[in-house]
Amino acid sequence: LGVNRFSAYDMLKLLEEKGLARSDYILDSHSPGPGRSQVVFAPTPEALALLANQAEDERSLAEEWTALKTRLLSRLSSTREAAYRDLLQEILSRLPERRSPLAYCAEMIAALLLNLNRVKSKVIGVNPFEALEKLTAKGEVGLGALAGLSLGSALAGATDRADRSLVEALYAGVQRYQDALATLNEESKRRLSDFIREAIRVFARQGTTG
Repeated sequence: LGVNRFSAYDMLKLLEEKGLARSDYILDSHSPGPGRSQVVFAPTPEALALLANQAEDERSLAEEWTALKTRLLSRLSSTREAAYRDLLQEILSRLPERRSPLAYCAEMIAALLLNLNRVKSKVIGVNPFEALEKLTAKGEVGLGALAGLSLGSALAGATDRADRSLVEALYAGVQRYQDALATLNEESKRRLSDFIREAIRVFARQGTTG
């Protein structure tokens, strides 16, 4: 694990103080004669229960994520491009209700992608989705780049009061989005990056059939 034995010992003693490990001294069975005893550690029943609860929480989170991702992709797939703006406004209106950082980020990603698709024709010389797909391969970098790319494109294409109102709502959402991203673990960020790529494919299919 790349941890020296002295640090490992200190960590295990701390776990013992917290009631999550117990220690014992045993003789080395491979050493002839009395020999020196060795300290060994084992998890307590409390530690095993905690690990079981964590595993259950992770399973529940995975199920919730699958349901949320499926719902969002289904809405994107079933909405005609002409109604993208309505869906964008619907998502922005319910964002304040989202308490889970992962759920908030997923909904915000859907909103940012909808906005990017809305203004992509106004961005001259660049296909923002192609650029974004390359960036999402870099994990967290792509998650942050989406916000900048979507907002920058919207600012460049804002032509009326309604456009500016949407940009203001997106900007407010992006501030919380960045804070929420900072709280997520690597697995959650990987899920979000995969979600972006799947959503981009939805837009690409609709672009070829619409």
